[in-house]
Amino acid sequence: MFITMNRFKIKLGAEQTFIEIWKGRDSYLETVPGFKSFHLLRGETKEDHTLISSHVMWESKAAFQAWTKSDAFKKAHANAGAPKDIYMGPPQLECFEAAF
Repeated sequence: MFITMNRFKIKLGAEQTFIEIWKGRDSYLETVPGFKSFHLLRGETKEDHTLISSHVMWESKAAFQAWTKSDAFKKAHANAGAPKDIYMGPPQLECFEAAF
């Protein structure tokens, strides 16, 4: 199993806007071989931002890497932009392989 997480620091007050954008977009993940599940996680709120993370489970690292080169990836990201002023910097990608 392989897990990818994009961590977003969202400005206070813009959390629901960000969540609604993700609810309304088509990720095309269900069409990708090796895709297992997706969750959008709302984390801790700090003084100036709230942490929100996308959590995606894949069968393997190879499946994730194939998705990043696929038409589904291009289509999912073509109209994925949220207003830039809701972010506290770029997202941070983290990848994990299951240890057991």
